[in-house]
Amino acid sequence: MTETRFNPPFGSYQLQRMPPRPRETLRAWDAADEYLLTHLDGTGAPPMSSRVLILNDAFGALSLALHEYRPWSASDSALAQAATRKNAQANDIPHENLRLLTSLEMPDAPLDLVLIKAPKTLALLEYQLHRLRPLLSPATRILVAGMMKALPGAVWKRLESLLGPVQTFPGRKKAKLMEVQFGPGLVLPPNPYPTSYRLENTPYRIINHANVFSREKLDIGSRFFLQHLPEGRGEEEVLDLGCGNGVLALMTLHRNPRARIYCVDESHMAVASARATLETAFGPEVRAEFHAAWNLDLFSSSSMDRVLCNPPFHQQHAVGDHIARGMFRDARRVLREGGELWVVGNRHLGYHQILKRLFGHVELIASNPKFVVLRCLKG
Repeated sequence: MTETRFNPPFGSYQLQRMPPRPRETLRAWDAADEYLLTHLDGTGAPPMSSRVLILNDAFGALSLALHEYRPWSASDSALAQAATRKNAQANDIPHENLRLLTSLEMPDAPLDLVLIKAPKTLALLEYQLHRLRPLLSPATRILVAGMMKALPGAVWKRLESLLGPVQTFPGRKKAKLMEVQFGPGLVLPPNPYPTSYRLENTPYRIINHANVFSREKLDIGSRFFLQHLPEGRGEEEVLDLGCGNGVLALMTLHRNPRARIYCVDESHMAVASARATLETAFGPEVRAEFHAAWNLDLFSSSSMDRVLCNPPFHQQHAVGDHIARGMFRDARRVLREGGELWVVGNRHLGYHQILKRLFGHVELIASNPKFVVLRCLKG
């Protein structure tokens, strides 16, 4: 049975991952969380009046352990934030003890302590360090932790070039810890994010915040999907599930200006990118809504005519199809009778069999050696 009791020096907490899975094999924290909190306690926990910021807390392990400080906790993941809230409630932690921010927000006060879990995307870390600098001083303590397999040497280089000198500590249980001394005299280049590129053979620009998948060019899965997007049907409700930078929504509106688009992604930066992409193309009155959410609970059943989906096959560093399965189930619920789910996916993932069990009718629209495009009919 998976361990669910987290016992750092700052208390004991019951923690669960989200979304829930039967026979879960992964914990809601890792050795880097343990290392960071143990080191903080062993080297002198800060006074309770300290202003604390936590970046990239996965399921609330750090935020709950330090909840008495009323920390700010900034994350790009709506799922991580939902897990933090749920775990806080399960441990009877008052909601006002956790101040959750999106990845595009920062506190409005100078900081005494910053705890950073190194994110999967180096660009996200770079963006966060740029945003952090105005809130730091030489007295600010900055600790950075991560698992060695996900912590390339470029992380150390970014920390040193954007914040200041870095001290590294011996590895522990495959986790790595660093402490950064803020250097106020560093001269920084401008924050490079968001970026943009022109979508080939169109007049449109695609806007990309730092944590967006394939932010430098169109990914090959979306490229293949765009070649086979369904034709519009006048006034229709279309949901772009896992919208990323909004390229599928963009071209859906290009082909059918009478459609109403709903862009949903669990990444706050993805949703912000999709909004910027569509508003740049069609103006602020674009027929679209944008929601950062890890499921479709905010949508009524039988409310959509079509769902477009290019699902991820990983959650943080864990690979699997459970995220896609949840997206497919949600899509079926929100589709009207006769509505369609269109999916692009790697051939080897076997989505056809999963979708066949959910929808019954699944049609292969197109395939190449790497991808398939599938159309699933509800009813």
